[in-house]
Amino acid sequence: MAAKLRITLRKSTIGFSKDQKQTVTALGLRKREQTVEHDESPAVRGMIEKVSHLVHVEEVE
Repeated sequence: MAAKLRITLRKSTIGFSKDQKQTVTALGLRKREQTVEHDESPAVRGMIEKVSHLVHVEEVE
C-alpha cells in the first residue's frame, strides 16, 4: 500500500512567482490552511519540494 501525504497550505501565495502559485494549485490547494491528501509519488514529492516554504507535510498511515 502506498503511503499517503497530508499537505496543508501554511502561507499565502501572494508575492511568490507564477510557477509556484501554479504548483500549489496543481496540488489542489486554494485557500490558506486548506489540507489535501495525495498518494506519495515522485511527482508529488517534486511539487512539495518546489513549494516547501509554503506548505506543511505529514505522512498518514
